[in-house]
Amino acid sequence: MAEEEIIIRTKDLVKKYGSITAVDHLNLEIRKGEVFGLLGPNGAGKTTTTLMLLGLTDPTAGKAEIAGRDCTRNSLAVKKLVGYLPDNVGFYPDMTGRQNLVFSGMMNGLSRQEAEQRAEGLLERVGMALAADRKTGTYSRGMRQRLGIADVLMKDPQIIIMDEPTLGIDPQGMHELTALIRELSVKDGRTILISSHELYQVQEISDRVGIFVRGRMIACGKISELAEQLQQEGAEFSEGGSLDEIYRLYFEKAGGEEHDGKIR
Repeated sequence: MAEEEIIIRTKDLVKKYGSITAVDHLNLEIRKGEVFGLLGPNGAGKTTTTLMLLGLTDPTAGKAEIAGRDCTRNSLAVKKLVGYLPDNVGFYPDMTGRQNLVFSGMMNGLSRQEAEQRAEGLLERVGMALAADRKTGTYSRGMRQRLGIADVLMKDPQIIIMDEPTLGIDPQGMHELTALIRELSVKDGRTILISSHELYQVQEISDRVGIFVRGRMIACGKISELAEQLQQEGAEFSEGGSLDEIYRLYFEKAGGEEHDGKIR
């Protein structure tokens, strides 16, 4: 893997809260332009990792870099490169979708005219043009997620970090949203890091996945590579191997509690 292809890198990254180790010597490399799925149960360390990448909490040891910039020492420079979509996007409910985007654009240094022009194009792109002039307080969760992606794109980031982007969305909306996320990588060349427990959606759009258990990344790679590794170790599962089966086997191998088919 060429050095210049790596845009997100962690080296022996550790985060402790008292006697609890939330992230345990994480070594991760994410290529520019790929979709990377970060999987694991609640408390596995996914959110803490995200906070360190965003420069919102300092590591106990090790380091995290984005585009060669230290996420702790150069957090302002990192924030200019990274857009963050939380699991519950917040907007001003008495403002319309369009007004929220324009306000966000101006807060990120655009003139009103530039913000209005960019908002117009993004509303069309995320399928929200018809609802653009409705107050966001009337939006469904799926509509807020779509607007959230538009909001993130207002700053034109190289990297987008998403926390449970498809949670609570109906199947049709989920399909459309995952297609849009994939397009951001393939068409725009943006790097996407998704933290999620929605195994099927992650399998559909991710180039590679990382499996987190108890603060440690126990497996990382393409889904086919993870399946092949398990087969070489004597594991048995259905032909092709679904991500759910792969996750279950790695989870149990790492000594996790009994897996019930969900990783909420």
